[in-house]
Amino acid sequence: MSILNSYDPNPVAILNPQHLAPPIYGFPEVAVATFKREILRRALVKYDPVPMEVIHAGFHMPIYRLTYQNRELALYESLVGAAVAAGMLEELISKGAKKVVFFGSCGVLDKTLEAGRLIVPTAACRDEGTSYHYLPPADYVEVPTAARLANILTEMNLPFVTGKTWSTDAIYRETRSNMAKRRAEGCVAVEMECAALAAVGLFRGVEVYQYLFAEDNLDAENWDQRTMGRVPRSANERYLRLALEIALRV
Repeated sequence: MSILNSYDPNPVAILNPQHLAPPIYGFPEVAVATFKREILRRALVKYDPVPMEVIHAGFHMPIYRLTYQNRELALYESLVGAAVAAGMLEELISKGAKKVVFFGSCGVLDKTLEAGRLIVPTAACRDEGTSYHYLPPADYVEVPTAARLANILTEMNLPFVTGKTWSTDAIYRETRSNMAKRRAEGCVAVEMECAALAAVGLFRGVEVYQYLFAEDNLDAENWDQRTMGRVPRSANERYLRLALEIALRV
C-alpha cells in the first residue's frame, strides 16, 4: 500500500494518545515547544520552570510549567523529525493543550534571507510520511494559523517573511534538482516538521503556530553553514522570549 492511501478519517486508533497521556486537570492551554536543547537550558536558567509531567512515547521527556508575565504556560523540548514531533504533540494535546507555539531553525532556499531572519510558513510541502496519516493526500498542507502569527509579529514591529516551507525526512537528500522544484513552487525554507505538525493540528482541532529562524543556506554553489550550530546565546534567548510573547497573544 502506498503512503498516499494511508489516510483514515476515523479519529480512534488501536493505540491512542490517551492510553499513555490521559487528560490532566489544570494543564496549561497554551504550550511552547523548542527543537533546541540549548534554548531549553536557557529557559531553565532564566525562568526556573517546574517539571510537571513527562511525554512517554518511547522515551521520557519532561514537560515544564512556566510562569511568564503572570501566565502559566507549558514548555518542552520537541525532538527533531516529523514522526517523533507529531507523536509528542499528540500527547501534549491529550494532556490538555489547546494551542502550541513551535519554533526552530531552518535552511533557506533564497540566499537573500540572512541568518536569523524570522520566517512564518504559510504552507508546507509534505515530503515526509507522517502527515499522510492525518490528512488526505496532497502536495502541500496549509498552515491556518499563519495569518494570525504574521499579525502578531507585525504588531510587535518585528521584521519577518512569509512563504512556503519544504518539510522533508531526508536531510541528506536535499538535492539541487529537488530544491529547484520546491523553489519554483514558492518554498523559501527547508525543515523537517512543519507539515506533520500542521496536519496534527488540523486533525485534532487545535491551533499550531510555527515560526522559523534562518540558519544555513542551500542557495549557493556549495552548502553554506552560516550560523548552524553556532547561534549565539543572545539570539537563542531572543527566540525563546519571542515564543513566550507569542504564547501570550494567541
